[in-house]
Amino acid sequence: MRPKNEQELLARAESIAGLTLSELASQWHIAIPPNLKRDKGWVGMLIETVLGATAGSKAEQDFNHLGIELKTIPINSKGYPLETTFVSLAPLTQNSGIIWENSHVRHKLAKVLWIPVEGMRQIPLAERRIGCPILWQPSADQEQRLRLDWEELMDYIVLGKIEEINAHLGEVLQLRPKGANSRSLTKGIDKNGQIINTLPLGFYLRKQFTSEILQQFMQNG
Repeated sequence: MRPKNEQELLARAESIAGLTLSELASQWHIAIPPNLKRDKGWVGMLIETVLGATAGSKAEQDFNHLGIELKTIPINSKGYPLETTFVSLAPLTQNSGIIWENSHVRHKLAKVLWIPVEGMRQIPLAERRIGCPILWQPSADQEQRLRLDWEELMDYIVLGKIEEINAHLGEVLQLRPKGANSRSLTKGIDKNGQIINTLPLGFYLRKQFTSEILQQFMQNG
């Protein structure tokens, strides 16, 4: 059942805070894998199911009717994110007319419900606890930083400099290959305007940026 409003969504998220993944999975009769080697997205899928997210793998927000995206984020014992956060695929072709205001990245990050989950490898998956939910909207400063990175990275794509893109570009946002191997190739454009085969690229939030979001909440909370 999808939540009717933001308050109901937050209440659901708060009700699972403090539970272990096995406690939550057993409440919903969902089998828990031994580890995440073959089930990388399992934690996210569990939380989506419990909270009533509807988007699945579609490009829209997880709670489209509320304008809210859901992100589970693995953290260490100090509350620091353990990995970057995928936002959306980058448009490598047919991207004329895309500006920050109508971009997927801005749409996805307009309002995010973050669910921190213990991610340290030494804690068995079943025993990892779910943290307190954080409902976040970018501040004017955060949006400006996201926008500057997005515009710089999109310039590389539009100008056909796909080969020059690396994970060091961007202060808070980075572009990285999303496909695991050559079977997942997609179309892109080189600097001569020719169509080429290339790995799909995804926009990811850097750990420093998501750490800032979590720290901000802890200070205010």
